[in-house]
Amino acid sequence: MMNPEQQFLTVSELTTLIKYRLETEPAFNNVTVKGEISNFKHHTSGHMYFTLKDAKSRLRCVMFRHRNFGIRFRPEDGLTVLARGDIGVYEAAGDYQLYVNELYPAGQGALFFAFEQLKKKLAAEGLFAPERKRPLPFLPRTVGVVTSPTGAAWRDIMSVIRRRNPKVNIIIAPAIVQGEAGAASVVAAIQLMNEAGLADVLIVGRGGGSLEELWVFNEEVVARAVAASRIPVISAVGHETDFTITDFAADVRAPTPSAAAELAVPEYTVLYRQVEDTHTRMYHLMKNQVHREREKLALLQKSPALTRPLDRINQWRQSVDDLVGSCRTALEKKLVERRGELKVLAAKLHSLSPLATLERGYAICRRWPQLEVVRRVDQVEDGTELRIRVTDGEIAARVSGVRH
Repeated sequence: MMNPEQQFLTVSELTTLIKYRLETEPAFNNVTVKGEISNFKHHTSGHMYFTLKDAKSRLRCVMFRHRNFGIRFRPEDGLTVLARGDIGVYEAAGDYQLYVNELYPAGQGALFFAFEQLKKKLAAEGLFAPERKRPLPFLPRTVGVVTSPTGAAWRDIMSVIRRRNPKVNIIIAPAIVQGEAGAASVVAAIQLMNEAGLADVLIVGRGGGSLEELWVFNEEVVARAVAASRIPVISAVGHETDFTITDFAADVRAPTPSAAAELAVPEYTVLYRQVEDTHTRMYHLMKNQVHREREKLALLQKSPALTRPLDRINQWRQSVDDLVGSCRTALEKKLVERRGELKVLAAKLHSLSPLATLERGYAICRRWPQLEVVRRVDQVEDGTELRIRVTDGEIAARVSGVRH
């Protein structure tokens, strides 16, 4: 019999506990499950709901809209897939389910997974950074091609380049583009082209095929060889819908080998026409410029400055004479004014001069030789020599007596 005091859990509490244990258990995080899809439903919200089953068990799955947006196939009932995600609990129903982050067809799931892993790794290293991309040469003399010499890609590239510009040289570095030996062969061909230094641009690729057939160009060594190439590289693998790691590592991605040839080589006839048009425009521009300069020269030749150069000089001479006359007149006027002022000042000075006083009968008496002016009788004595200044000269005298 259950003790009333015994502790118990509510359904919600137990579900929460189970959810916590499942979601914190590392073994249930980032698991990959293989199974057959059943009860698939793509909800109007964008979320996908389905069940994975095998011969013995079933597993409910949900893949939210932001996770399923980029998958490259259409899930449907009966399709065997690989689903990678985390185990969790839907509390409202008490069901455990797989929250799917990535979904691949079972046959290619491992390859897709490896592709995404390598892509993230190399992107984190900056191998795909836009600033690493180099521009293609505008007019290459030689195009190097790394591909199979027996494949359709080589024939297409050769045909397009010959059609667009037969003057461009083409060099092929033969490579195995499929199978286990392919990656090493492609890397060796890229390195050979760089060591030889004969090409201005390099096309690396092959024609279309399945994911497995194109896998050589998803190998890490090939991607690193493409990124390390000193020659700008155009990746040309498969068809327009095919993407490989090499596409991201190359300087330019072309949707097909033929498109790569078109990117690498400008069309000769178009270039020739552009050069002709440019030449014609330059000719007419220069001709018009020469015509305008000749007209300017003709006008200059007819100008008075060239036909009668002394007229201008004479005008300046006359202007100089006028200025000299004006200066002389102004100077003479100013001199007269200053002379008048000087006479007035001289008259004032003369009225204050002691000479004027002497003219009225006065004299200036000074001791000799000190020339001290005698103002009082006590400054002299008998025998003192004097000099007496009168209006027209000086009188030498000697004191013979002093009277107070």
